[in-house]
Amino acid sequence: MIESAQLESAVDEGAVAAPERKAEGSTRLLSLDAFRGLVMTLMLAERMRLPEVARAFPHSALWGSIAFNTEHVEWQGCSLHDLIQPGFSFLVGAALPFSIASRKRKGQTFGQMLGHAVRRALLLIFLGIFLRSLGSRQTYFTFEDTLTQIGLGYVFLFLLGFARVRTQVVALVLILICFWAAFALYPAPAPQFDYSRVGVPPNWDHNYSGFLSHWNKNSNLSWAFDVWFLNLFPREQPFVFNEGGWSTLSFIPTLGTMILGLLTGECLKGKGSKEQKLRGLVIAGAALMLLGLLCQWAGICPIVKRVWTSAYTLYSGSWVLLILAGFYALIEWKGWQRWAFPLVVVGMNSIAVYVMAWTMTGFFGNALDRHLGKVISVMAGATFQPVLHGFAVMLIFWFILLWMYRRKIFLRI
Repeated sequence: MIESAQLESAVDEGAVAAPERKAEGSTRLLSLDAFRGLVMTLMLAERMRLPEVARAFPHSALWGSIAFNTEHVEWQGCSLHDLIQPGFSFLVGAALPFSIASRKRKGQTFGQMLGHAVRRALLLIFLGIFLRSLGSRQTYFTFEDTLTQIGLGYVFLFLLGFARVRTQVVALVLILICFWAAFALYPAPAPQFDYSRVGVPPNWDHNYSGFLSHWNKNSNLSWAFDVWFLNLFPREQPFVFNEGGWSTLSFIPTLGTMILGLLTGECLKGKGSKEQKLRGLVIAGAALMLLGLLCQWAGICPIVKRVWTSAYTLYSGSWVLLILAGFYALIEWKGWQRWAFPLVVVGMNSIAVYVMAWTMTGFFGNALDRHLGKVISVMAGATFQPVLHGFAVMLIFWFILLWMYRRKIFLRI
């Protein structure tokens, strides 16, 4: 979660007992930090390899559900795992109104804030490319991961942070409509299109027919753009397709997700009772879910994360809003805060979590294998060994983050 770098982070453990920081115009919501911590924890949970474990229980509905929700869907649809990146992006937007208010209180000018936003955007892009290049023989220039997607749209988001709410809504609607129209106007793959050339089985179950074929994997507008754009950079081999169907142009609807967060942040920072704000989150979430599903049911636009369709922006945004509503209800409305402390520890240092996940997972995993591998195998058995091993790595990360939290060490961009 990049947005933890956007908020003032001078906190101690005792602050968890207070749901808000009463600085005029820049109140910090503990529910946002806790939700951010959940998103980061879901990302780290990949280490437990739950889909792999689920294969040992092919007839279990419970394990089938766990497997579905801990990995990306192949194309159409949305799992809990598919909500991690929208959660990142949404919370960047939700943090922005608080960040702007804080910087204004410090006397920063618009020019100073804009310069900082540009630097942050560039750093996010460069950090994303750097992390993806680990283990490669040369720089691996792609732009579809979380950090670069947020970085590509961040300056636009920052500028919208100074606009009226009506302008923000118009920008969101234009992004959704124009991105949908661009895909719809790009020629659909011909019946004789050679899908095997772009890494897609010819009889793949997830290929669409008719109008929706404009969104078929590696034969759509985003794929065509990347075939041109990514080959402008030095590469070991010419870019032909992305195996997962991920694409650079997804940063445009990702900006839409960040605008949803921006609108939510404006609402939560504004006037009105907690009950009114909670009601607004639930109503907005339900409305977006209905709109996203209607787009798919009507055959207008499918819900596909890998190209971040407009319907997916609506549908994933609805789930993020509803989950945030749950956090807001428990922490801000009911005042139940202490349970969230483990998540707050993670959410307050999200840049550190992201970098650690890319650079330290293997190191700690190998260390556990070397020193405690047999113990873990005996305790968990062959089937559940990945779960206990992955949980142990997550626990190591959490104690590192707790150490940083107590010493007020927060990595910022």
